[in-house]
Amino acid sequence: MANDEDSPPFILPPSLTSALVSSAPPSTYYIPSFLTLSEQSHLLAKVPSPPPHIPFPILTSNQFPQINAVPLPTWRNLSHRRLQAHPSPLTPSNTLLAATLPAWLQEPVIPRLLSIPMSGHDGENIFSASPHKAPNHCLINEYLPGQGISAHEDGGAYAPIVATVSLGAPIVLDVYRKAEVGEALSEGPAWRILQEPGSLLISMGEMYERCLHGIKGVEVDEGLHGGEGGVVNWGLLGKDWREKIEENGGRLERGLRVSLTFRDVIRVKKLGFLPGGKR
Repeated sequence: MANDEDSPPFILPPSLTSALVSSAPPSTYYIPSFLTLSEQSHLLAKVPSPPPHIPFPILTSNQFPQINAVPLPTWRNLSHRRLQAHPSPLTPSNTLLAATLPAWLQEPVIPRLLSIPMSGHDGENIFSASPHKAPNHCLINEYLPGQGISAHEDGGAYAPIVATVSLGAPIVLDVYRKAEVGEALSEGPAWRILQEPGSLLISMGEMYERCLHGIKGVEVDEGLHGGEGGVVNWGLLGKDWREKIEENGGRLERGLRVSLTFRDVIRVKKLGFLPGGKR
């Protein structure tokens, strides 16, 4: 991994209580400096480099990922983004074939994630009550400027916990109240969350089970400020990003953004072997 001597340190809260996004649905948590700059660069170097005209605003020239460590066939190209599933996609029955996550997706994210206590009074973390006590699946999504994803929910294939690490460029996540049967989805989001590069967003409880989330396909995110109509995690954002947004009049141009979404798949199946070593 790259040297962290010149990189701002990662900063973890004493417990998730300190990272609570109080204006968002329970339970939503946001940690702005979950990864150092060099850790972000190291992870980005594991996915194919973007076209040269797509900026990574957080990276300097000597930190820009130039290798192509993940084979291209592992990408699944969708209409508005592309993604990878590790260690594999789920089966049609929403089952994960038993396998470990690649080492580069485990360190440092998972140990660091599991080290954050839910509160200062116990040793439980967000995955303590999940079936496998830790994430066993990671989706990597890549968004170019102008790309997004429609409002959706993660569903019942996973324990109701999502931990998303953001890399590359910042982006706004739109959160909607789930419509009741027969009702239409509201036109605009009820909450907006800005995800900085190097940040961690955790969604549990009501946020997971009673809300939809999506990303608008725009090239500029606007209306970024605290207060009504702004982003609900404004007070938790890093100082540098708040200042940058204010200098830009509450606007941020999109760059290439990569997200790592860690979850615990409930159903896991071990591959059996027939006599003679055949599967």
